[in-house]
Amino acid sequence: MSSNARIKSHVPKVLLVDDEPDILELLELALLHMGLEVRRASNVAEARQQLDSTDINLCLTDMRMPDGEGLELVRYIVERNLDVPVAVITAHGNAENAVAALKAGAFDYLSKPVALDQLRALVKSALKLPLTHGVVASNERVMLGHSPAIQRVRELIERVARSQAPVHVCGESGSGKELAARLIVEKSARHDQPFIAVNCGAIQETLMESEFFGYRKGAFTGADKDREGFFQAANGGTLLLDVVAELPLNLQVKLLRAIQEKKVRKVGSTEEEPVDVRIISATHHNLAERVQQNHFRHDLYYRLNVISLHMPALREMREDIGEIASQVLKRLNGGEDNVFFSAEALRALVNYDYPGNVRELENIIERALALRSEDEISLSDLQLVPFESLGKTDNLGTLNKYPLTDYLDLIEREAILAALAQTGFNRTAAAKILGVTFRALRHRMERLSITEKDHTA
Repeated sequence: MSSNARIKSHVPKVLLVDDEPDILELLELALLHMGLEVRRASNVAEARQQLDSTDINLCLTDMRMPDGEGLELVRYIVERNLDVPVAVITAHGNAENAVAALKAGAFDYLSKPVALDQLRALVKSALKLPLTHGVVASNERVMLGHSPAIQRVRELIERVARSQAPVHVCGESGSGKELAARLIVEKSARHDQPFIAVNCGAIQETLMESEFFGYRKGAFTGADKDREGFFQAANGGTLLLDVVAELPLNLQVKLLRAIQEKKVRKVGSTEEEPVDVRIISATHHNLAERVQQNHFRHDLYYRLNVISLHMPALREMREDIGEIASQVLKRLNGGEDNVFFSAEALRALVNYDYPGNVRELENIIERALALRSEDEISLSDLQLVPFESLGKTDNLGTLNKYPLTDYLDLIEREAILAALAQTGFNRTAAAKILGVTFRALRHRMERLSITEKDHTA
């Protein structure tokens, strides 16, 4: 089946690939509880058959199978340009396989035993990936819109793609910074080389040096063999440092040297090894302000900010909101045109401010599709309630708890902000207080558009 002919169903389908029935059953139950459709495969051959014959939206595969490895499926998906994010399940502590999976094109990885909260966070994140096929008949990712703001972004992407200079992408959460980075790579000479995206805010500080630069066997307790880091995995290609403002100062020094010298030294090694990596960085923070506050090194800032690319907020390109909303609706509706916005609903979407930008627009439309009773999406289906009005009391003193999804988001946001305030915005400590994993907290903060500005406000 041609990748361009693939039509996504409204209910996402997840392909689970593992030869252990108990693990398959556990993962399937967790995914069914999320309202997803699940397909199973017990080996590589069965998985390939499913990918060729079924509209799969996400693939979760074990690394070891009777007839091959999970990496074979990653490469199979990438080589055929299938619009299927794939995550690999690795043995506990096998970071080498995880890096290999990311290098081959995997969206993410999970370690055994699989924590269900991490599984749910990964699945939610993966299924929000922008489509590269289906709605848009092209093998390339597309940045929608015709406003002057987005036209300037496109023109700059075309120019910087021809350069090897570091690029810094800035903009609010949900404004499409990673999409811009991937478009730069796809249009560059490194398009067929590794692209490694690293969320700098999701790595424990004590592990950062070994994650970025790798380590030698015996470098520390548990280092039972040599291991490559992100720089080695991206060698010849591109390394995206997302949420770069979260890097601790001690690692910033080492990162600066690696960029300047184009060499890295593994933890426990006395020798440096050359690496050829283009750096793209991204953050929703104002890095110049972070430099003034002594939270970010000025020399690293100037090294990263050789070319600056600003992603506009959705409210800065209102003339594009109608087009983007219509494309998102068509994608979420499986490529069909049988659902549409009422004139009133479309006007409301254009006039809404979107603190969460395109990511929030997608959530609003996804919710409206689920709530609608007719083919036309009405204003009430959108449930556009200004955030500042949520949780307030009415004239009778009754707390406004509707719409329920917004009210629950408000409660979750308040709990997260309280934990962050208690820990001085230490997200690792806040995650422990909340009883969730660091990765789950990070995904929740991204979904609710919580940033350090909320803590300092």
